[in-house]
Amino acid sequence: MYRIGPIGRKSNFHSREKCLIGLVLVTLCFLCFGGIFLLPDNFGSERVLRVYKHFQKAGPEIFIPAPPLAAHAPRDEDPHFMGDRQRLQQKIIAELGDILEEPQAGAVGAAGSNAAAAAADADADADAQAPAPVPAAQQEQPVQQETAGDGAAGHRVSVAGLADDTTHNQNNNPSNSGQLLKLPMGMAKESADHADSSMEEKRQKVKEMMEHAWHNYKLYAWGKNELRPLSQRPHSGSIFGSYDLGATIVDGLDTLYIMGLEKEYKEGRDWIERKFSLDNISAELSVFETNIRFVGGMLTLYAFTGDPLYKEKAQHIADKLLPAFQTPTGIPYALVNTKTGMAKNYGWASGGSSILSEFGTLHLEFAYLSDITGNPLYRERVQTIRQVLKEIEKPKGLYPNFLNPKTGKWGQLHMSLGALGDSYYEYLLKAWLQSGQTDEEARDMYDEAMLAIMDKMVRTSANGLTYVSDLKFDRLEHKMDHLACFSGGLFALGAATRQNEHTDKYMEVGKGITNTCHESYIRTPTQLGPEAFRFSDAAEARALRSQEKYYILRPETFESYFVLWRLTHDQKYRDWGWEAVLALEKHCRTAHGYCGLRNVYQQEPQKDDVQQSFFLAETLKYLYLLFSDDSVLPLDEWVFNTEAHPLPIKGANIYYRQAPVTLPASNAS
Repeated sequence: MYRIGPIGRKSNFHSREKCLIGLVLVTLCFLCFGGIFLLPDNFGSERVLRVYKHFQKAGPEIFIPAPPLAAHAPRDEDPHFMGDRQRLQQKIIAELGDILEEPQAGAVGAAGSNAAAAAADADADADAQAPAPVPAAQQEQPVQQETAGDGAAGHRVSVAGLADDTTHNQNNNPSNSGQLLKLPMGMAKESADHADSSMEEKRQKVKEMMEHAWHNYKLYAWGKNELRPLSQRPHSGSIFGSYDLGATIVDGLDTLYIMGLEKEYKEGRDWIERKFSLDNISAELSVFETNIRFVGGMLTLYAFTGDPLYKEKAQHIADKLLPAFQTPTGIPYALVNTKTGMAKNYGWASGGSSILSEFGTLHLEFAYLSDITGNPLYRERVQTIRQVLKEIEKPKGLYPNFLNPKTGKWGQLHMSLGALGDSYYEYLLKAWLQSGQTDEEARDMYDEAMLAIMDKMVRTSANGLTYVSDLKFDRLEHKMDHLACFSGGLFALGAATRQNEHTDKYMEVGKGITNTCHESYIRTPTQLGPEAFRFSDAAEARALRSQEKYYILRPETFESYFVLWRLTHDQKYRDWGWEAVLALEKHCRTAHGYCGLRNVYQQEPQKDDVQQSFFLAETLKYLYLLFSDDSVLPLDEWVFNTEAHPLPIKGANIYYRQAPVTLPASNAS
């Protein structure tokens, strides 16, 4: 029977149904009351805050699965290839930054019991887990290290955890790029050799010389290219002119790093970040000098530190040089205006020719730049040069010093292992070394060239001094440049890196040339060598013309001392190097830096009032390394460019930092 309700509708509920509904409502109220007042406080404000803190600590890593251990890695380390991991981390930070920065109680609560359990597990394990080390394989990002300001740090890379050391890296690494693999600053390490206090004293002396040169440059010429110590002002007549390119800063910064001069290094790095640019420089710069000093210097600093600033600057400089390659043959011009892109050759260079030692000394830097940027354009440019030189007919197997970039034909038949030719041959061997000894084309071209030089240009004097003479139109000049003194180390390095039928001869010639260059030093009153020296019945290893008697702080002889010491451990090379240090201190040091000498054959020679940037980049670096342990920049891991900037060897050096992605070559420039 239906009942009429108070509003005139029939009711569908019987009394028993009403009781059932009431019971359900009471039960729900009881459950709500119990959930609020009786259950443990698992999701109170304190718990939400704890969960948030664990999410914040883990950061984006909670979204990134851990990569597997490398097969060759020790179990107590975690050397992963972190390139993709780091990029994903940065992407997550960019997209989820707001979520990770602010605790969202509602969002955390909505994550449910699984998120809470994960956070609890993280809390339990936080103190037990060690930070995961970053790999030592070829990678783009650098490893936080302990710096040894006085050059005594062990040659070991100290690794900081990715999650736990983010703040530390941001505070200590200028790039703020997270995990950093760095070559330890001041990388000399204790060893039986370094236990010899005399070696430590000699290293410290060379280090003090570097400080003296740097501090006076900073005081009187900061930001300019070079210093005039006697005048106590910048040297505006340098090869880079009066523009504020900071040549001494860029050239000398890796030497500061090697010596552990941290304060001075940071000063230089800060100047490069704030001031260095070629964008507004309307100047005709030498492609060769800009490459070996600026591009080479930046690339070394990038290899040492992984700081992307240096890679960006190296690419910026190289891009400014690319217009010089726009020739019919691909052989670049010598000079380029970095603002307009206009390029040309020197007027004096054999009818507008390009110079072998200049266009042939780009390969190390441009090849490495392609590898760390992923852009093959730079390597393509220097590979074009290689192919031109490989295919061209070479008179008697020798390379003349001049080549016309328009016609692809040789200029004057003047051959030299000194000025105008020298570093081309150096880069043939070192390109092979840099490639991990896979660039066989470069090694073959080196061997062919050296055999021709030994046959046609290397001679022995009446008193047994080995020298390499310039050759002009098939006539030996019996003159050797100081610049050619690097070839002692070049021949020896060629002998040590491949055993074949030429090995013994290479080493014999290398030792002989190095000895001859030493003789050119000790046969002067100053104990410093002339710019060029001759061999005749009247004189041996002696400059005979006034324009050959100067010394401008050149490093080539000390370079060969260093290489021969590393390869032979013959004490005489260190002894000769120390003789040079004493001579530099006696004759070249002034109250405000170091100067070259106008005539090394005078007892009290006049100084030239120029502190060359390569004195800091090369001369002092080679002398410092001569007295350092072999583990400091070992020759099987590093190859030095012709400005003494060490570049890593591919496949043998953990600091190679090859880019994971290869970009298509651009048609521009």
